[in-house]
Formats: sequence, C-alpha cells, structure tokens
Amino acid sequence: MHEYTIQAVDFLIKRGCLLVIIACNTVSSGALRRIQQEFLPGIYPDRKVLGVIGPSAEEITDMGCRKVGILATEGVVESEIYTSEIEKLNPSIEVFYQACPLLVPIIEAGKQDERRSDAIVSEYLDSLFARDSEIDTILLSCTHYPILYETFRRHTPSHVKILSQGPVIASKLRDYLARHLEVEKRLSREGIREFLSTNSPERFNRLASMFYGESVRSTSVTLGVLD
Repeated sequence: MHEYTIQAVDFLIKRGCLLVIIACNTVSSGALRRIQQEFLPGIYPDRKVLGVIGPSAEEITDMGCRKVGILATEGVVESEIYTSEIEKLNPSIEVFYQACPLLVPIIEAGKQDERRSDAIVSEYLDSLFARDSEIDTILLSCTHYPILYETFRRHTPSHVKILSQGPVIASKLRDYLARHLEVEKRLSREGIREFLSTNSPERFNRLASMFYGESVRSTSVTLGVLD
C-alpha cells in the first residue's frame, strides 16, 4: 500500500499538483505519515500531502462529542488511528469502532438500494451501539459510506449525529489554506477538473458518477516504478 500510494502521489506532483489530499482512510492510516516524513522532504520539500483522519478528529473534538462511533474498513479499525488522533486533542472522548467489510463491495456492485444492504447496515449499527448505547456521534470514515447515508440515518437514533467526511474535509482545507498562505498563494484559480483512473475507465466512470452526482469521464493511467 505504501509504495503504491507513493507512486500515485509522485504521479500527481509531476503533473503540477502543489497539494495532494489522500481521501482514503485506510491509506491515510497506513501510509500518510511515512509519505510526509520520509518521501516528501528529500524529493518534494515544497509540496504538501494531507489526509482525512486528522481533520476528522479535529471536527469530532470541536463538536464537543463525548462518545464517538467509527464506522470503517477493517484496516482502519485494526490501526485504531482515530483513538490516538482524538486522544491528542481531547483524551476524555471515548472511541468505539465497527468494521463494515461488506459495505464497499455492495456499493461498488450498485446494490446499495437492495433490502440486503439495509439489513447489513442495521446489523453493523446494532453491534456498534451494543458496545455503548450512549454513543452521540457516528463518523462515516470511508469514502463509500455516504452513499448509504439515508440508510444509516434510518437505523440510527435521531439524537445521534452522523458525520460524512466530504463537507468536513472541504471546510478544514479552506481553513488550512487560510493559515498557510505560502501554499494558498501558489494555487491557480483557473484550474481544470480531471479524472484519472488506474482501473478500468468504464468501471470507474460508473462508480464515480454515482459519487459525483453527474456524468464522469476518466482517463486511464499506469503507475510505474519511481525514478
């Protein structure tokens, strides 16, 4: 995972990206720190790579949460990365994890509206709240999970907040740029939106269009060994 992520970051930086955001929680938990501490300083000291876990932990802390449930992939759950990140900010917040291994395959298969997905979400939430019935906030800590937001909302007590990371990361990025004018001033206001995929463009286009809310056309790229 680490080497593949480095290849992707290197590819984007060589295309002129000044700032790269790793939107995947699993990669953020397993590779981000090494990229920031080992890869960038020696090759691209003027470029930035950010993840989604730190900003999400900040949002949870800022909201005044007491007990938060993390719905995530098995890799993120095993890393317990949210425990360590939240503890740095507010050690009194309790963190509970629930791995949801079946959700990504269901969403990528386009079966999120089927009755089976509803039952699986219900089962995961029951398991989470069985750990502590007083959980007051749930974080959907996977890019795929917001597709099932309404299903999560339907099976979650109305007083419990459900956070999707997209709006959180967008807001935190705006704050980051306001605090790092040396980065903000170098960013163009006339950029383009381009979709690149290392997988089948047809499959990517179908899935990306579902997330993006409009038609997406991507270009296939191949990542190679670093120079």
